[in-house]
Amino acid sequence: MTDLPLDTTGLFAIAAALGWASGLRLYAVVFLTGLAGHLGWVQLPAGLHVLQSIPMLGASGFMLFVEFFADKVPGLDSLWDMVHTVVRIPAGAALAAAVFGADQSSWAMAAALMGGTLAATSHISKATTRAALNASPEPFSNLAMSLLGDSVVPVSLWLSWEHPTIFFAALAVALIVMVALTWVFARFLRRLARRVSGWFGAGQPST
Repeated sequence: MTDLPLDTTGLFAIAAALGWASGLRLYAVVFLTGLAGHLGWVQLPAGLHVLQSIPMLGASGFMLFVEFFADKVPGLDSLWDMVHTVVRIPAGAALAAAVFGADQSSWAMAAALMGGTLAATSHISKATTRAALNASPEPFSNLAMSLLGDSVVPVSLWLSWEHPTIFFAALAVALIVMVALTWVFARFLRRLARRVSGWFGAGQPST
């Protein structure tokens, strides 16, 4: 069990993990963080206490259940990501800010900016990668990426609480990989879109 008070580095590690992981699996972040607080595994900052309430655990647990299966279906996963573009990023910012609470407004604002940026980075990378994988006829790479996301979220949350320095090092590597994947797969999707557009253009009768 991790006891507060945590130092500033520890709090920022938790804020960064909440923001970054929210871009991948928002409902897993909310449910697992709340469950850890409810069971007494960690002592949540005051701003996150709402996550450990029974109604919030029930709602986030249900949405986690839905997302777990939606994320495994090619095509549906990309639709789910598209819909959650307007949910994950502000939620990541809000969760990161809540680590510091209203009594530390300047730190909370900095955490919100960091959390929102990290959530946007991970969400865009995930959505781009999954869209590219959906262009492949085989389902195994899609399923493997989904299972990887399922495992990365709890590991990153645990590291942020127990080993913040290691978490920041792992986060730096993850961000580099994500930016690279986004760039590569975005180029692939643009080429694919132009090719498909060319096919449709070639099929149009000339006037």
